[in-house]
Amino acid sequence: MTDNPPTAEPLVFALPDHRIASLTGRDALAFAQAQFMNDVAALPIGHWQWNGWLTPKGRVIAFFTLLKLDEERLLLIVADVDPAKLIAKLERYVFRSKIRIEVVEDRFVIGSFAAPPTAKAARFGGDPEHGIELDLGGDGGSRTLRIAVEPVTPDADAAARWTAFDLAHGLPRLDASQTEAWTPQQLSLDRLKAYSVKKGCYPGQEIVARTHFLGRAKRGLVLFESNQPLRPGSEVHEDSTTHGTIVSAAADLALAVMLPVQPKQTLHVDGVPVRERPLVNGLAR
Repeated sequence: MTDNPPTAEPLVFALPDHRIASLTGRDALAFAQAQFMNDVAALPIGHWQWNGWLTPKGRVIAFFTLLKLDEERLLLIVADVDPAKLIAKLERYVFRSKIRIEVVEDRFVIGSFAAPPTAKAARFGGDPEHGIELDLGGDGGSRTLRIAVEPVTPDADAAARWTAFDLAHGLPRLDASQTEAWTPQQLSLDRLKAYSVKKGCYPGQEIVARTHFLGRAKRGLVLFESNQPLRPGSEVHEDSTTHGTIVSAAADLALAVMLPVQPKQTLHVDGVPVRERPLVNGLAR
């Protein structure tokens, strides 16, 4: 008989603002490579990457996690965006490609603040039939995201903590008011290795590449803390001068697209003072 008490199982909770879409068929990989901003062709089977879809003007329509199951099957984990609406827009560009794009209704996205048993960094674990796990931990701690075959009980506090973890690590969560508003550079998505400037053409690629090679990205993400909740779309001020815009907010944290400034006085948002915090690293894949 051991004197050590049993280890408590980590809390597992639903992430209801995360949904899944699939791209399947002979042309699925080629379609994703031509439409999305990261290099899908270079991604090994059994791995995942941060990725997104841009307007022709280089503005982020959706930001998501892309998994490569094999050469004809991709999964997208989409947060804060209705996947059915995203699919409807993507289908306009299918033309005669042999590809099927659909919402995955029989799988559920769940999370836990524990290290995954088998997944590591960009390599995912498990299998599509029984469930897939991803390592979404960073320097701020361990996390596991699972594509599960069964739903679990929601936990609003845990889900809010998950979103705050994203923001603290510089992973923007874009609601409808912030879609098609920002370039990948303005959202500092280079920190997550979420786009490519070397692969072939994709919508917005010219804008992204020109900004990268000419070094013209004047704005980037800044993390703020406040004593009151903030709203996406609100402006960051110093006195009457506007320095940026809130793009994501959760609990006492917010991400803002900001000009590089050294404020002489306290910055504020809708009259609420905000304090800058350093972004946490470790989510790049």
